[in-house]
Amino acid sequence: MENLLGLLRIRVHRGVNLAVRDVVSSDPYVVVKMGKQKLKTRVVKQDLNPEWNDELTLSISDPRLPVHLHVYDKDRFSFDDKMGEAEFDINPFIEAVKMRLKDLPDGTIVTRIPPNRQNCLAEESHILWKEGKVVQNMVLRLRNVESGEVELQLQWIDIPGSRGL
Repeated sequence: MENLLGLLRIRVHRGVNLAVRDVVSSDPYVVVKMGKQKLKTRVVKQDLNPEWNDELTLSISDPRLPVHLHVYDKDRFSFDDKMGEAEFDINPFIEAVKMRLKDLPDGTIVTRIPPNRQNCLAEESHILWKEGKVVQNMVLRLRNVESGEVELQLQWIDIPGSRGL
């Protein structure tokens, strides 16, 4: 990974109003893919509003690649059911990290990203200065499904010895 820029930590916070796939509920988990990387959250049993609070870390060498998010319902005896998907662009976040901000008041909004037809945002996403770091909170509306949103937060991790931003 000679082109490694750093790590993107994605905290998959929770799902909201996810689709029913097992009679009355679902056992949802999230798969995050970027390029050849694929990471998974844990499964939350019988919950359409699961709180994962799982941290997944992607190695970033090409920030132009979109991050794909897929929600599935875990099934013991058959293939896991799809519960929607979304994708997001990390470029605005990377650009904010590159600003090398310092000493801002906690909670300062660096960038606002409005929802539009090209992105999966359910509401305006904010890139913030929080506890000395740049973070991005987003609520993604799942596609190809009757309902559901996933809330997540992005955080950048610099690696000593990597090319960096």
